[in-house]
Amino acid sequence: MSYCEAIENMNAERKALHKAYHDNLYGFPIQDDNDLFGRLILEINQAGLSWETILKKEPAFKKAYHQYNIKKIAAYTPADFERLMANSGIIRNRLKINAAIENAKAILQLQKEYGSFKQWIAHHHPKTKAEWVKIFKQHFKFTGGEIVNEFLMSIGYLPGAHIESCKIYKRILKQKPAWLKK
Repeated sequence: MSYCEAIENMNAERKALHKAYHDNLYGFPIQDDNDLFGRLILEINQAGLSWETILKKEPAFKKAYHQYNIKKIAAYTPADFERLMANSGIIRNRLKINAAIENAKAILQLQKEYGSFKQWIAHHHPKTKAEWVKIFKQHFKFTGGEIVNEFLMSIGYLPGAHIESCKIYKRILKQKPAWLKK
């Protein structure tokens, strides 16, 4: 069952939460590096949990991680790490918090080399899921196959976010640059 179809079977509260993400964010290209990094943080934190848990906690994540500001997160100190570990609004997992900080540092390096995180991703497109996982593991922490797959699907680089019969599918196609439609 596709995400589109699953949403239709949810109760009103769950449906509203998932539909807002599905109809406005999932599979749509993201232009801003901080927003891309925010999505990666969310996907990493989803590992072992439901996406619904992450959607409910997203506002707290955004606040706790300085609006996903890569430069600020890369400069986090041990005190910032402990602040995050004490924040009950987010997922308090040492490995995931450490991954956010270390991945921010890695993105700063990629920005120096490629101009932006977005350009680094675009530079490597197209790749198979296995190729993407390999390159992500070379640069980032806590980026296994499912995390990389969901991250890239959620930003339109891998297919599968929406089925062709989904009303959002055509909206996304209109927003994708031609080179990304391949």
